[in-house]
Parts: sequence; C-alpha cells; structure tokens
Amino acid sequence: MQTMMNRAPLTWGDKRFHTWNYEMREVFGEKVFKVMLDAGFTCPNRDGSIATGGCTFCSARGSGDFAGSRRDDLVTQFNKIRDLQHQKWPEAKYIGYFQAYTNTYAPVQELREYYELILAQPGVVGLSIATRPDCLPDDVVEYLAELNERTYLWVEMGLQTVHDETSALINRAHDTQCYLDAVAKLRKHNIRTCAHIIYGLPGETHAMMLETGRAVAQMDVQGIKIHLLHLMRKTPMVKQYEAGLLQFLEKDEYIKLVVDTLEGLPPDMIVHRLTGDAPRDLLIGPMWSLKKWEVLNAFDAEFSARDSWQSKKWKKA
Repeated sequence: MQTMMNRAPLTWGDKRFHTWNYEMREVFGEKVFKVMLDAGFTCPNRDGSIATGGCTFCSARGSGDFAGSRRDDLVTQFNKIRDLQHQKWPEAKYIGYFQAYTNTYAPVQELREYYELILAQPGVVGLSIATRPDCLPDDVVEYLAELNERTYLWVEMGLQTVHDETSALINRAHDTQCYLDAVAKLRKHNIRTCAHIIYGLPGETHAMMLETGRAVAQMDVQGIKIHLLHLMRKTPMVKQYEAGLLQFLEKDEYIKLVVDTLEGLPPDMIVHRLTGDAPRDLLIGPMWSLKKWEVLNAFDAEFSARDSWQSKKWKKA
C-alpha cells in the first residue's frame, strides 16, 4: 500500500478504495466469496413484535433475493449457491452468509445449530451474519463472542440512515441510538461489524445522505455496505413512490455521492459493497442500476478523474 506522504493515490491492489476482495486475499491468501443463505427467519417489524409490514423497501424475501431457497435445507442451499459461484471462481474458500431477514432473531440454541452446521462445511473459513440492532440479546452476543474467538466472523447490521424521521418513514422501527448501542455491544467483544446504508431513500437530500456516510466514518465499525435504493414490485415503498415521496437518483449523482463518502472513510474500513442488486423482473427503478459493471467502472473513473482515494478527506472527530 502506498503512503500519503507525497499525496500519491492510496491504493488497495488496483483499486482506490479498501475492497472486500482485497481484504480477503490479505487475510486468507486467496479468493473468498460469500455463500448467501436463507435460514427461514423473519423480522420483528414483520411479525408484530415491534411493528408490521417490514421495512418499506424490503422484498418478500427479506433482502435475500439472491440467497438460497428456504424450501431447501441449509446444506443443500450452501452446495447450490457455492457451485453456482464456482463457475466464476473455480478456486476459492467460502464465508457462510446468513443474509435473508434477521439472522439473530431466534433462540440462541437454534442459532448455534444453524451456524455450526455451515461452519462444518468443507472450505468454509468464516461466517457473516446479517441482523438488526434490536435483535442482539445478551446470550446471543455471548455466543457471537465465542464464535469470534474461533472463526472469522462479521456481523452486518442495517442502519440505512442516521435520520430518525426517515427511519420512521421506511418503518425501520428503531432509531440511531439503538444502532450505536448495538455496535458498542459487539465491539466490546471485538466482533467485526459492518454498517449497511442506503442512498436514495424517500425525502432525503444529497446533504442528508452524506451526513449518514460521515456518521458511519466516525463509528467503531470495520466495514460498510452502500446500497442504491432499488424500488421493487410488491414492496410497501411502491405506495410511497406513487404518492410522490420518492425520486430515483441519477447514475452520475449516485457515483459522486458514493465517492464523496469513500473519501471521508478511514483507510482501514473495508468496503463490502458499493451498490446493490435487484432481480430484473421485480425492479421498477432506477433501471440504470442493472448495468452493474458500468456502475462499478464509473466509481473507478470518478476516483481517477478527481485523483482521489478512500480516506483522502478523512479526519477523526
């Protein structure tokens, strides 16, 4: 990695930001990909324990549209998704990714059964567990701490925005303080934590989105996922769109927002994702997002045009 003494671009391999792929090769010395799983969970803002209807942007598959089918048992899911991804990367190790819905929303005995089953699969080097900040009771955190001592573990938590008025509008059913408290609980045990944020949420301005990015830069999280808002058919957000509460981001606007955000991140924060995916048959917009490689290449082009890189403008508060 180059130094900033002469203001030469800081790079991670051939990228100007700290990619997940770069980190995996640094840690494991080879390609590692995530195997997306659906363990059959639900969410507390779907089942009525704190709310109903779920987040307004979330699909019927609980943001697990590319995970395995819950009609299959976990090992069958794992094998199918692994083999599919092996077509692209024939030689690789695996992170078991519990992706769909809220993956700590069950008794700890049940979580232990699922997690240990995937850890036992050949080639698995760790787990990534997607959850909500209000679904981390003490006994679950204690088990996660135990896991963290013996495997490579990430806990991924949806923040989406630091603006509580937006969180209410999209039915997150928790506030920013809840998120900060959950990060503190995990970091007490040195558990790697990844924050998910969404750009393009209803009513949010350019400045509001950047405020969320700047807030994450100052949190004790080790990774970030930045998602472009995808409006999908049969989600509650369709009604918000029809009511005029949502306007799609243009491609150039999104590219600049993301690069602005990365410039303000610390250099050791790992960028797990710069944009999301949505099934073509469900996507209402923005349609430009379907050309994923064009979008990813546009991030590189914007960094080059600015002669910039992740952390160029970062300052610890």
